[in-house]
Amino acid sequence: MSRSLNLKSLWQDIRTRGVAPAGARMGQWRDWVVENDPVYGSFRRPGRTEKIAASVVLVLIAAIVIFLLLFDWNWLRGPIGRWASAKYDREVALQGDLDVRLFSWTPSVIVNDLKFGGPSWATEADTANVERIEAQFRLRKLFVGQVEMPLLSITRPRVVLIATEDGRQSWDLEPDKPDDGEGAKLPLINRLVITDGRLSVDEQRRDLTLEAAVTAQEAASDADGQSGFVLEGEGSINGSPLTLKIEGGPFINIRRNRPYGFKATLAGAGSRLVADGAITRPFDLGQFTSTLSLQGQNLNDLYLLTGVTLPNTPAYRLAGALTRDDNIWTFNDFSGRVGASDLEGDVRVQGGGRLKVDATLSSQRLDIDDLTTILGGRAQTNAAGTDTTTISTGGTVGKLLPDATLQVERLRAMDGTISYRAASVKANDMDIRRVQLGGDLKDGVLNLDPVAFTFNRGTLTGTATIDANPEVPYSKIDFRLAGYPLESIIPARDGVAPVSGAALGRARLEGSGNSIHRFAAASKGSLSLVVPQGRMRAAFAELLGINASAGLLKLLRGDDSQSTIRCGVADFDVANGIARARTLVVDTDVVLASGTGSINLGDETMNLKIDGESKRPRLLRLWTPILVSGPLTAPRVGVDTSQIIGQGGLTALLGAVVAPVAALFAFVDPGLAEDANCGSLIANAR
Repeated sequence: MSRSLNLKSLWQDIRTRGVAPAGARMGQWRDWVVENDPVYGSFRRPGRTEKIAASVVLVLIAAIVIFLLLFDWNWLRGPIGRWASAKYDREVALQGDLDVRLFSWTPSVIVNDLKFGGPSWATEADTANVERIEAQFRLRKLFVGQVEMPLLSITRPRVVLIATEDGRQSWDLEPDKPDDGEGAKLPLINRLVITDGRLSVDEQRRDLTLEAAVTAQEAASDADGQSGFVLEGEGSINGSPLTLKIEGGPFINIRRNRPYGFKATLAGAGSRLVADGAITRPFDLGQFTSTLSLQGQNLNDLYLLTGVTLPNTPAYRLAGALTRDDNIWTFNDFSGRVGASDLEGDVRVQGGGRLKVDATLSSQRLDIDDLTTILGGRAQTNAAGTDTTTISTGGTVGKLLPDATLQVERLRAMDGTISYRAASVKANDMDIRRVQLGGDLKDGVLNLDPVAFTFNRGTLTGTATIDANPEVPYSKIDFRLAGYPLESIIPARDGVAPVSGAALGRARLEGSGNSIHRFAAASKGSLSLVVPQGRMRAAFAELLGINASAGLLKLLRGDDSQSTIRCGVADFDVANGIARARTLVVDTDVVLASGTGSINLGDETMNLKIDGESKRPRLLRLWTPILVSGPLTAPRVGVDTSQIIGQGGLTALLGAVVAPVAALFAFVDPGLAEDANCGSLIANAR
């Protein structure tokens, strides 16, 4: 009771202090207007002038209404067509009836037989021909500057899209305007109906053609067909079949704050992409999210479908989250397999002008044969996806350096960065344990830094630069080998390593070439390999000097004793792809071996001559050099028979016995030196 009394008292107080004074002031203002305002007075007591003016306004309004009701809108077809033709520099014509209905809360326009021609360079095909277009607009939205269409119905549209090799696009109405990469932003359409649509695409840069059917409807029953939006077509890309299918829900009661779901499947160029997601804000095609799965035979093939340059790889399958935010595309948290290796990471692609791609990638376990395909090698992964085998390199049997052509035009078309790390590597002949790669591509110049391989013992690190701007790319490499074990080069025989020790090396080369093989064949620079100290099976050390008596006896007795390698130095100058020995020395405690010769990086052959001098008196020694020749992948080791004075029958036996040393010369490449001053030789090696 007391509470109701308090509320009543409060209300009386408000009326007394607030409402009543305000009402009084309003009354005073009204009285003043009645007495003094001339406009108010003319309305209450119109004179002859006011009556004439009001009559004229009413007549004009009535005339405009009658005119609009009786107006034949077809009279505007010609002016509209001429205006649009001049604006868009192509023929535009409204060839059928034009019907406009203004007096409604949803005014509408109906256009029949619309022709929208192609630009001057593509007049052989109209960009669009449409049998009928009906568009309705919500009037109250127009009053606040918004466009909302309760209905857009398109009957039998025929659309032809042509893109030339130099980048011209027939559908681009403002070709001189820079491409910002943003998606089309269409007005909100509550209901979209497309009947019997056809789409033709001719993209000449990728040799892509597509013929697709387009429909959008809300089926009243199963007999009417499928509800929703469907674009489905077939064609070809770079000579291989292409299929595309995009499906979405029905366009009925669409709202801007209600995502529109879709599913898209694209297959071609040896790849298959499936996206399942939603347009975040309907009709804003620059905003969507989806899950994306992709698989194929080579990631490089995706360039034809996406325009993004990717490396050569074995067969792959990946899945992750694909998002578009206007001109920025991201493929985040993806994972899967490439060949027999796992792969995960994030990729960010920025369009609008020059394409920029940034990728952060990693593998928990890398199959090194998967990595060789990036350099142009060919590999095959088994059906279980557990093992990759290198088939050949560059398509040439018996060659070390791949000859796959670098796709320089793709490097010139985009910028980007890449970071890759393999935490572990599947067991391999080179005993690589970890890999780290980094790259930066800018204005056609690719800088690889770092290039790092960690072995069980030792590392190979360096940098490489490829300038793709010249007609033939120009490259530079600088790689350093540190602490690599000779045991990994020459495997153990019967449990005993022929040689042991740690190798140091450096390769500095530069030159022109559109493949690794062609680059090496034209390169200049230097190659060096140093073994500061090590051990060698004594029998092989003796045979370096053709000490037949000591070497043969040790081999026949199965002697596993070791000789000390005081140093080994191989230093080559490289010019026009020919590496000539500057220093070639292997100094052991029993033999000093020095050599001359060259290695042809073009045809991958060697021609070396090794002269050995025994440090101890031996009973039997052949005064003839050892010859190492033939392909790098299978060098031949023998002796110069022309200098043998006697015991010719022993030559064949020595050739067979010395054969195990072939691996040492193939990989260590011993060099020329007149003096076994190891400190000086190592210091001078580059």
